[in-house]
Amino acid sequence: MITQQVAGRDLNTKGHLAHFDHWDEDVALALAAEEGLTLNARHWCVINFLRDYYGAHEMPPTPRVVLKAVGHLISPHVPCTRRHLEFLFPDGGCKQACHIAGLPDYYCHGC
Repeated sequence: MITQQVAGRDLNTKGHLAHFDHWDEDVALALAAEEGLTLNARHWCVINFLRDYYGAHEMPPTPRVVLKAVGHLISPHVPCTRRHLEFLFPDGGCKQACHIAGLPDYYCHGC
């Protein structure tokens, strides 16, 4: 069986990181580049929040929880909405963010 890799880390058959603990910033940058994204400070706020939340709860937050927690960092001048998240991650919003953050693919069903 041939395994895909990104930044030297194994991916599962759906292209998600095979092991949550094998993620690092190089993996995020490589996954983002494959999807045509250049990560900025707002992207990293979301990614780091997703990883911290998943690490504490073993499940990802809903998009609403993400927006409540880091919305003020994503959109400091106007109330943050799901559209802001989808603007940052245009290929699926929270789902794409979870992918780049190295969360298991099966947990993104709520996005």
